[in-house]
Amino acid sequence: MNLIHLHLLLNHLPVVGTLCGFGLLAFALWRRSTDLKRAALGVLVISALVAIPAYMTGEPAEDGVKGLPGISRALIEQHEEAAGVALGGLLTVGVAALAGLIWFRGSRLMPAWFGVITLIGALIVTGLMAWTANLGGQVRHTEIRPGATRAAPGERAHE
Repeated sequence: MNLIHLHLLLNHLPVVGTLCGFGLLAFALWRRSTDLKRAALGVLVISALVAIPAYMTGEPAEDGVKGLPGISRALIEQHEEAAGVALGGLLTVGVAALAGLIWFRGSRLMPAWFGVITLIGALIVTGLMAWTANLGGQVRHTEIRPGATRAAPGERAHE
């Protein structure tokens, strides 16, 4: 396994983890469950931690695909810029979630305002992560690029 493989393996985890953390936190707030709130905050912290090596392996992944047919340098740059914004957002939410886990541990109850603010942050970061993932997918998957066209009937796809 090399850093390109590691990037491809890790980059899915913060995307899915942030979505799961958001969903779990929304459910926890609805159910008013302290245990589920803590679990959701934990998922957000773990997602933020995994995002760091996913981001750090992006540059080696970029170097590995440069020059391959169908690779757009402009798409790579868009993905890289979006990844920086998404990482910043996720780290902010992750630090807030960690602070919440520390501050509201034991029998200390988490106030509703903290849960709602964290939920809003997680929603924003979920959108940023989805945007970044879509741009990253377009680097190698030409079929999801805007304006992609299918081969005419009878034409062979490039192999």
